[in-house]
Amino acid sequence: MDSLKNPALIAVKDCMGVKEDEKVLVIADEPSRKIGYALFEAAKGLNAETVFLEITPRMSNGEEPPGTVAELMKLQDVILIPTSMSMSHTEARREASAAGARIATLPGITEDIMTRTLKADYFAIAKRSAAAAELLTLGSTVRITTPKGTDFIMSIEGRTGLRDTGLNHNAGSFSNLPAGEGFIAPVEGASNGVIRIDGSMAGVGLLDGEEITVVVEDGYATEITGGAGAQRLLSIMEPHGRLAFNVAELGIGTNDQAELTGNVLEDEKIMGTVHIAFGDNKTMGGTVRVASHLDGVILRPTVYIDDRVVIEDGNFLIE
Repeated sequence: MDSLKNPALIAVKDCMGVKEDEKVLVIADEPSRKIGYALFEAAKGLNAETVFLEITPRMSNGEEPPGTVAELMKLQDVILIPTSMSMSHTEARREASAAGARIATLPGITEDIMTRTLKADYFAIAKRSAAAAELLTLGSTVRITTPKGTDFIMSIEGRTGLRDTGLNHNAGSFSNLPAGEGFIAPVEGASNGVIRIDGSMAGVGLLDGEEITVVVEDGYATEITGGAGAQRLLSIMEPHGRLAFNVAELGIGTNDQAELTGNVLEDEKIMGTVHIAFGDNKTMGGTVRVASHLDGVILRPTVYIDDRVVIEDGNFLIE
């Protein structure tokens, strides 16, 4: 627990801005119990009115928590959610944000990730994330290519780029911890090409040379191949139906302390990478609601927003 004390304090004090007497809720499950309790202790140490709540682990990213928990979430000033499955893309989280809660989700976070990445300069990360989000907002088309064979084009026209900064100081603000990305929901039905996911994949882990190839036609993944990892991904997506195959998100990593570990929570934040997610995008301005949101991390991309190169072979060029 001692190794988690300082990063937990950074999370609640610096990232969440917890103040004395604020109502703070920490939601954990069995795999994240230790980290959840460290966050509880840190918030309690700031004299916040803190509650630690453990729920049954969810079966998928985006699955709703129990209804009683969803109602409790609406009554809080600050919520930290270090659960094994992500609650980022749930109605419960969205409604609590709309009610004014400041929220950070930490899905699948490990002690190693927490102690390493929460030392980052989140003010610098916030600046890079804001710059990436602005370029996405101003853009109309994104193209991504990689040495491994990705060649993918998507429309982002009319969509608003968002930033994941880790600094949740205003009512209704939301991010992951660790944070660090600019992201956007591509226009539904308006992306095509081939994606070679070669970093890591949510629900699968570190790919380590066994890429997953995704063919996208008119905004939906129509073919997923690549061995055991691809079969595992399909087994997670198929129970949720066609909407789970929707191209939901493009994200640009901005965290210079993040490393490739196989845990997508950290991997998708690596500066100079991009990630494509499939499934739910309602949280980020899209129209698709499904209890599944799965990110795949792409290494060494070259990324064009309209005619501007913003990442070149993994080198981050946004200022």
